[in-house]
Amino acid sequence: MSAPLPRPRRVYGTLAAAEMVTWTLLIVGMVATYLLDAGHLPVRVGGGVHGFVFLAYVLVTLVVAVDQRWPVRDLALGLASAVVPYATVPFERSAERRDLLGDRWRLLEAGAAAGPAGRLVATGLRRPVLAVLVGLVAVVGVFVLMLALGPPTQWFAGPEQSRPLAEV
Repeated sequence: MSAPLPRPRRVYGTLAAAEMVTWTLLIVGMVATYLLDAGHLPVRVGGGVHGFVFLAYVLVTLVVAVDQRWPVRDLALGLASAVVPYATVPFERSAERRDLLGDRWRLLEAGAAAGPAGRLVATGLRRPVLAVLVGLVAVVGVFVLMLALGPPTQWFAGPEQSRPLAEV
């Protein structure tokens, strides 16, 4: 017999808190790098950890939203909360108050999966170890792609604006 899955509210709450903690790591790294002249390592570490957890939070938000049948507005707010520093926990608490986070995975019930997204999430919930591995591979893949693209501040910068601060 397999161990029961953690409840949607627990999974979502854990990732919301982790995303908020990594915002702190990123901000501390930025302060150390740009105000205390500690080199680029602090912001690279804080930014890397934050970026990875950000992507995991986005994935968990999508899974929970599909399973719990969130309206599109709430899905958009949940995703947007990851972009605003420290907004994931207030959003998670708001979602809890509005009964968007359940005690059970709805899609584990027979016949609950509707549409391609629901069937995909239901399949993942029935095979949680495989789903976590696939999710990790997806997050790592996107993370590596984003590392290759460079810092978000440089994605749309012209060649004259893409030099590191040390060269300016």
